Amino acid sequence: MAHKAVEITDANFQDIIKSDKPVLVDFWAEWCGPCKMIGPVVEELAGEFEGKAVVGKVNVDENAAISAKYGIRSIPTLLIFKNGEIVDKQVGAVPKAVLFKKLEAHLV
Repeated sequence: MAHKAVEITDANFQDIIKSDKPVLVDFWAEWCGPCKMIGPVVEELAGEFEGKAVVGKVNVDENAAISAKYGIRSIPTLLIFKNGEIVDKQVGAVPKAVLFKKLEAHLV
């Protein structure tokens, strides 16, 4: 079975972004059309970066605290964290290659 994106919640968020690996966080919601387009891409990236990066998803409807903390206004918004800090951001659905490159850039 393919590696799945980690479900990130208000409760486990801080622990996950403190990873020594880059962390891609997809802020999404069930009712969001573009989120549904990018969802499978995020899952594929979770498999391709297994062991090299952490890929997770935050349901903004269920985890309002994180979404508010990072000022998520439109979804999907994807943030890349390194050592707990935001190092890259992508708002809106983009081709997989764009996200792959962004995440790969932080694997150093």
